[in-house]
Parts: sequence; C-alpha cells; structure tokens
Amino acid sequence: MRFKLLPLILILLLSLGACSSSGGVDSDSFKLGLILVGPQNDHGWSQAHFEGASYAVSKTGGEVITIDKVNPADSPNVTVPQIVEDMISQGANLILATSDDMKDGILEAAAAHPDTPMIWASGDTAWSDGEDYRSDLKSLGNVMGKMEYGKMIAGCAAALQSDTGNISYLGPLINAETRRLVSSTYLGAKHCWETVKGKSASDLKFKVTWIGFWFNIPGVTQDPTVVVNDFIASGSDVVISGIDTTEAIVVAGQAAASGKTVWAVPYDYEGACLEAPAVCLGVPYFNWGPSYHKIAKSVIDGNFKTSFDWVGPDWDNINDHDSSAIGFMKGEGLTADNSKSLDEFIQKLAKDELNLWRGPINYQDGSAFLADGKEATDKEIWYLPMLLEGIEGASTTE
Repeated sequence: MRFKLLPLILILLLSLGACSSSGGVDSDSFKLGLILVGPQNDHGWSQAHFEGASYAVSKTGGEVITIDKVNPADSPNVTVPQIVEDMISQGANLILATSDDMKDGILEAAAAHPDTPMIWASGDTAWSDGEDYRSDLKSLGNVMGKMEYGKMIAGCAAALQSDTGNISYLGPLINAETRRLVSSTYLGAKHCWETVKGKSASDLKFKVTWIGFWFNIPGVTQDPTVVVNDFIASGSDVVISGIDTTEAIVVAGQAAASGKTVWAVPYDYEGACLEAPAVCLGVPYFNWGPSYHKIAKSVIDGNFKTSFDWVGPDWDNINDHDSSAIGFMKGEGLTADNSKSLDEFIQKLAKDELNLWRGPINYQDGSAFLADGKEATDKEIWYLPMLLEGIEGASTTE
C-alpha cells in the first residue's frame, strides 16, 4: 500500500467561517498577491510558484501582484506584514506566502487581516491535527505538494544511473520538511539499488550536506557551487538538489564537460534540466497551478474556507499541468533501460503496490522508527524528527 497520504488532495476543512470573499469578487478585478522568497525567474522554487499563480489567473481572470526576493539578503528591511499591507492597499483579494521562511510574517499578517484570504505554502497552521494548528487564524490556509513522491522517484533515478553507488544530496536548511524529503529520496534510492540493480544497501553511500538556507547567501550560507564540486571530487557520480536554485545541475554539467562521469537531479521547476540537459536524469517539480486556481476560484465565487491541503500527483498522468501537483520530467541523461525501470517504479507507486514508508525502518541513530510491517502516518512523515538510517549527514543544527 502507498504510505498514508491520501491520493490527490488531503483537504481538512477546519474553519467554516468564510472571509471577505463571502460576497465574491468580480473575476476581471480579481487580484492575487504573490510573495516569493527568491527571484521569479530562478528556474526553481520561486519560478514554479510564479508560473502557478500565473496559471491560476489565466483561468479565472484578474492579475497577479508579485513581490519577489523577500529574504534577509535581498530585502533585509522589508517584512511580510508590510508587503501584505501594501498588497491589500492595492486591492489584493488573495495573498500567497510561498516559503517556510515566511512563517512569522504571514502569521502576523493573517492575525491583522482576518477578512483577507491568505495561503501559506508549506505550513500546517490549518491542520487540526498538526503541531502548529492555529484555530484563531480564520483567514489562513495551507497548501503543499506531496513532493515525497517526487523525491522517491528522484532517488530511484539516481540509484539506477549510478555506477559507484555514491550519491550526494545538496540540502538547504534543516527542518522537518527537508528531513522528510531527504529521507524520501534515500528510500527511493535504496529500493531501486537493491531491488532493480540487485546490490546491497551497504554498498550505497548517500550523503547530505546542508548549506544553511534555501539558496546561496554569500557570507551566510555555504556556497552550493563549492559543495557540489566537493561532492564530485569525493567520488559522487550523481548529485541531487534540494535547494531552490540550479547550482547542482550547472556544476554537474561543467564537470561532465571536463570529462567526468557525473549526473544531476535538479529540483522544483519543470524546466530545470535545460541548465545542462545531457547530465540531467530528470527533475521532480511542483505544479502549483491547479491548487492556486482552485483557491482563487473559491475567493471569486465567495466560498473560500481555510483548509490544509497536502496535494499529491495525479497518478493517471503525473505531468498533467491541469491536474497533477507533483510531476517528474525525465532527463536526457537517463538511459533507455533505466528510463523503463523508472517507469515501472512509478507505476508501482501509482497502483499502491509499493509503500516505502513501511517498516522495518530505523532512525539515523539506530533507534526504531517503524516496526516491521508498520506504515508511517501522515504526522510521522510530516514531522520527521531525524533522518533515516543509511543517510550520512546532520539531522539537526545542534
């Protein structure tokens, strides 16, 4: 069975009081306020959100008001509440805050504007069973894609293509989200390394190095370009990205051009393989358009209600732009045989024939996480407190 993330859309309707959208909004005058942590053309996380918001208004009508580069390096004196105030003054009917880093700001803004619908992407404040549930924030919902599936596919692709079994993961900062995504990648790699290639897990080296933020901030984070070069110098032949930007595939492409055998799996954005097509094994990406369209339409129709949406792939076609929140676009670097094996792996996930979040699984320190045959719950996956056994790298910042 698939691990217990309900297929397609997990919608927990928690606050039944509608916001200011209860009267509806004329679609031609609808304004969607989009707050991005990075540049809107980063070929990564922020661009995926920008294109998702643009898709939504292409369906509903209206316009997108975008403020990008909202982070401590690019905008040290600008706060999310300030941006929200300005967007509301411009007539924004819906505001999307699109980074975990915006947590404190969007909570403050939602408390100050209880009649303006807002969404915090990657948060859990509208999850009644969640650790950070805020029943008082009547205007703030959450949406996040089930990238755990995309990362399992990415890990499988990496293991299939790797000759050395030395796989490295370029990590951003450490929190529950990034731990569960690294662990999902490892589970996919381990399964395909053992089951498809018939090799021992003891021969698989899977290492994560964290740079300290979602993208490079000179003088604050580790330089991802240096980290990826170190991965390659240490013998990794596949580098998987978990950061918002494209350094992993760019550096891999440069190394391959100099004669090294190395592959890359970028992240977040469907077009990321274009940075170095020949070395790209594929990219797990977010497709925010369908979710943002649904939310925008609810505001226009006057029936917006806060909910926690953890949205999975459309298994009929994970690359359907109109329906699938999570996709995987295979790259030119993946061999034909490995591409076929990867398709078979995806089909097992789609048919609920394979649940990689089933025990026995231990935490990194050897303590038991899941007993033999036990399947992880949504909460156990979402709030994963430690990396899994078999992964080299820090689980916390301490």
